[in-house]
Amino acid sequence: MPDQYRVAIVGSGPAGLSAAARAAALGMSHILLEKTDHLSDTIYKYQKGKHVMATPSNLVLRSDIDFDAGKREFILDTWDTQIADNKVNVRLNSEVTAISGETGSFQIELKDGETIQAEAVVMAIGTQGNPNKLRCPGADLPLIQYQLDDPGEYFDEHITVVGSGDAGIENALGLAADPAQRNVVTILNRRADFARAKAANVALLEEAEKDGRISVRRETSPAEVRENELVLETRDGQETIKCDRIIARTGSQPPRGFVEGCGIEFTGEDRGAFPKLSPSFETTQSGIHVIGALAGYPLIKHCMNQGYDVIEFLNGNQELKPADEPILADKFAALPGNRSVDEWLEIFRNNITILRELSPLQMRELMLDSDVAAFSAGEIIFVRNDPGSSMFAIAEGSVLVEVNPDDPSVTVPIEQGSIFGEVGLISGRRRGSTIRAAEPVVTLELTRNAALKLLATVPSANRAVNQITIERQLLQMFGAGLTSQDVAELVQSAETVEVRAGQNVIEEGGDDKDIYVIQQGSMIVEKSLGGKPIFLSYLPAGSYFGEMAVIDHSKRTATVKAAIKSEVVKFPGEAFTRLLDRNPKLRERAKADMASRRKVNSFVEERKESFSSAVDMYSETAKFLIDNGIGEATDVLLIDETLCVGCDNCEKACADSHEGLSRLDREAGRTYAHIHVPTSCRHCEHPHCMADCPPNAIKRGPDGEVFIDDTCIGCGNCQRNCPYGVIRMDPKPPKKPSLFSWLLFGAGPGPGEASYSWRKTTAEKRGLEQAKLAIKCDMCAGIEGGPACVRACPTGAAIRVAPEKFLTFTKLAEDVD
Repeated sequence: MPDQYRVAIVGSGPAGLSAAARAAALGMSHILLEKTDHLSDTIYKYQKGKHVMATPSNLVLRSDIDFDAGKREFILDTWDTQIADNKVNVRLNSEVTAISGETGSFQIELKDGETIQAEAVVMAIGTQGNPNKLRCPGADLPLIQYQLDDPGEYFDEHITVVGSGDAGIENALGLAADPAQRNVVTILNRRADFARAKAANVALLEEAEKDGRISVRRETSPAEVRENELVLETRDGQETIKCDRIIARTGSQPPRGFVEGCGIEFTGEDRGAFPKLSPSFETTQSGIHVIGALAGYPLIKHCMNQGYDVIEFLNGNQELKPADEPILADKFAALPGNRSVDEWLEIFRNNITILRELSPLQMRELMLDSDVAAFSAGEIIFVRNDPGSSMFAIAEGSVLVEVNPDDPSVTVPIEQGSIFGEVGLISGRRRGSTIRAAEPVVTLELTRNAALKLLATVPSANRAVNQITIERQLLQMFGAGLTSQDVAELVQSAETVEVRAGQNVIEEGGDDKDIYVIQQGSMIVEKSLGGKPIFLSYLPAGSYFGEMAVIDHSKRTATVKAAIKSEVVKFPGEAFTRLLDRNPKLRERAKADMASRRKVNSFVEERKESFSSAVDMYSETAKFLIDNGIGEATDVLLIDETLCVGCDNCEKACADSHEGLSRLDREAGRTYAHIHVPTSCRHCEHPHCMADCPPNAIKRGPDGEVFIDDTCIGCGNCQRNCPYGVIRMDPKPPKKPSLFSWLLFGAGPGPGEASYSWRKTTAEKRGLEQAKLAIKCDMCAGIEGGPACVRACPTGAAIRVAPEKFLTFTKLAEDVD
């Protein structure tokens, strides 16, 4: 006869151990099943010497076993001792292969053929056994491993860590900790932000990067694995680095087949979806509860609290509230209606589209990192040009967007369940509009880190935000009185595609009929003449292309390729045609755009013989500018060498406008033909420098300028991340003494601009060598008349332009005529 227990706990990670310890303390008949020959395999597999964090710090720990931040080995020893002392009924080497039955009578089959019976089952198996494998050519080569046991085992190796969560960061730090090992350590993050990692780990990684111990590659992913080499897909194209070993820490997935085989439903079809759970952790299979990482709660303290709570629920304590209840109750206290925490959680989850597939447990975790607020009708939520990188969601009510800054009465509504502020989240720009409550409103404000983590870990939320963003981009771009219903078919059929630098999106002569919208990055349009690709135009983010072949059913007349790493949204041509059929005004606008582009093509075809050399020159010039960053610029300084007299007025004016520190180096930079690109900020659409600024000191102004505010801590991350060398770290400049002080006491460098060497020497004498700040062009924001460098140029050689205004074939046509 099989053994029978009140509860069987599957998995001895932090959640399972805490559940078993609570059952033992209550005298509840239980068994803890672990498939390995040791407890807590999750922590056991951490790298040796790893410091384990106990976050969140404001959350009370409920458990009959202890846990505090400390070394892996100490924590494991503590748990082994306390589990034995508490007389927990543990069975090692007991892998569960199937669970069947119903509440009160479950049969748990083990790999060795034995069966265990239990009235209830607590599943705490985690996800560590199902790592996400690399998906690129060469992913089966032996230099790839998915776990790191002991960083001290590796010497004199070029090691690349793939993955930007806590595990990846901790592995990279461990491999670079001892200089005597002489490892060259690189970590890849396919995004700009480390959204999945704890803030403390990110800070340690940034410190290691600053010290040169680790190379951090952002917006980079593996393209191909070769013997002793790794091909990287970067923002600017492919790059090959030496690589002896790859540590892939790319996350893991729930063992879905096994879980579903137990009768448990998931929240969605995505690979990363979690089981559906009640507030008491019960699944859709009555009597089976899920806790820990499998429930979507990876933090150890959360897991241990769940282990304690689930046994209390099974023991009849239905009044028990989660450990985070006081924190959330305080957070919701200012909201109207006198509702409970559970009621508010359900309102937020059910009413907000992007949250509908989150479990109650995931909702609680999200709320700990977010803010809630109530607004009266007419009350302003934020004002145009306010700084802010958070995203808002509407739980109750609706808001109005003031689309015309000169007439606040012109508004567009955003209804309950939708989001706003996502532009600041994605681009870092200041608020684009004033938003006020149309009626009493309850909002959820997700901090940048909370929002990015949500989008990175919950596919349904990412999909919903992407659809809302696409819809708004279509409505803004096409106008013509379109509504959400008009573009619904296009939005539903949209496919977001990442395109590497230089990759063709459409090819001249092709017969495909899709249209595209540029969501991030930029494109260049080329046409083949005499076997040579000739530059026609530049398309920034927010442009669309490909409609010509859709409207007149022709072949592609030009090639469109990515100037930099970009993201485009592809729409089926048939859906676009139906939209045009329903909206004559939009059809007329599209035809006008098409006519303008055909005019350029015809112009080239008709005159290609008469100005082929000019076409070649202009095309090569355009290629040079694209290669030098104009493809991602929003404002770039160019100098016409045929007009420049070398007076350096531009540099002097820049210094005079910025405390004696010029943001411009006229002589530096590259030149092609008569066009010179000096070392000065391009104010990129998606700035490299902004991607990793710990105090968020780098911001975008109302006119698109990227600037560094007074909260700069001098970490140097922006300087390292800028590919164009336009940021430097300078000692904080001392104030230049007055002319009177110089005449009487010889103080200071004398009349005129204080030289850089004087500022640096004086700063060092004052002991300010460490007080360095990041210095870069801010487009003279706030200074009347615009950029001083342009105003001070006596010959008009210096110009600042947006790339779409400079890189057009119209200019060539005017020159040739």
